[in-house]
Amino acid sequence: MKLALIGFGQAGGKVVDEFLAFDSRIDGGFVESAIAVNSATTDLQGLEHVSRENRVLIGQARVKGHGVGADNELGSQVAEEDIDEIQGAIDRISVHEIDAFLIVAGMGGGTGSGGAPVLAKHLRRIYTQPVYGLGILPGTDEGGIYTLNAARSFQTFVREVDNLLVFDNDVWRSAGESVESGYDRINEEIVERFGLLFAAGEVQAGDHVAESVVDSSEIINTLSNGISTIGYARETVDTGDGLLSSFTGGSGFDEGESVNRMTSLVRKATLGRLTLPCDVSSADRGLVVATGPPDHLNRKGVERGRQWLEDETASMEIRGGDFPIPDRREVGAIVLLSGVTDVPRVDQLQQVAIEAQETTEQVRASAQKDFETLMDTGGELDALF
Repeated sequence: MKLALIGFGQAGGKVVDEFLAFDSRIDGGFVESAIAVNSATTDLQGLEHVSRENRVLIGQARVKGHGVGADNELGSQVAEEDIDEIQGAIDRISVHEIDAFLIVAGMGGGTGSGGAPVLAKHLRRIYTQPVYGLGILPGTDEGGIYTLNAARSFQTFVREVDNLLVFDNDVWRSAGESVESGYDRINEEIVERFGLLFAAGEVQAGDHVAESVVDSSEIINTLSNGISTIGYARETVDTGDGLLSSFTGGSGFDEGESVNRMTSLVRKATLGRLTLPCDVSSADRGLVVATGPPDHLNRKGVERGRQWLEDETASMEIRGGDFPIPDRREVGAIVLLSGVTDVPRVDQLQQVAIEAQETTEQVRASAQKDFETLMDTGGELDALF
């Protein structure tokens, strides 16, 4: 699937930078173009793989390259004001070559959480290609302002994109891990899962062709509206008569065991750590992709895994296929669940947004009452004199 990647804000830019490195590493061919947008000069300078001409600084008139300071209302405003600057970079993309746009943003900061929904609305108005979002939720220990930003931005972002893929930092941060090393590892986790999904079906000259190709239409049909999450499970390969033989049905293993092993990976991917934890049965669409060396992918195992996921979700819209990667030393299963509705983290964010709105209304009402009291008092004093 050919993508135009747009990283919005600090987290979004770093993830897009990592996407470029990953695409090159696996020779995936899924990144057609990559742009980074930010209101902070230093964040753009720190990128390694996004070309300098595709680094867009916005808000210079308002914040002079120093960022918006976690103020996502200001982030939204500078994105609106400088949308032509962003469009200038997008105009350099061969849009007719891409299958979709993917806007990547952290939901807790100011520039990304405020600006990403603005850009999504703009792109959907102009282009016919789908516009997807990849939203990264902050950990609950990162501070109240970041949770509030995420609560406000999430509702807007999911409304403005064709589908919002979500990664929840709260689930992936490890105890005792430094902030820098933690985010570096999390970015790698994000990129591997979503990168393998989008790389599936992008066949280059001389590549091994999958038995059951997962092309862009399969992904687009799965990502139709709502919220999505991804699961991934893998096992390291053995070049001897070990694990690989079990996948091929080689010496010492029958085909039944090979099928069971692939089905097990699909189950682990689904029931293990998802990018956004949810009740699997609430998904209304899904996609299963087996990855790894072409000689060690079992088609019957993929089909069995797809049928199992169909039973788990009670959905008839579960697709499946394989993505051969000749030089990879792992066999894995990617499970995309789309249209999920039973998501505890989203419920929490919605509650935060409701409480914030109620508090704002109470403060305004109190301020109005105090103002009216002050005016009444002023009138009484005028009467006395």
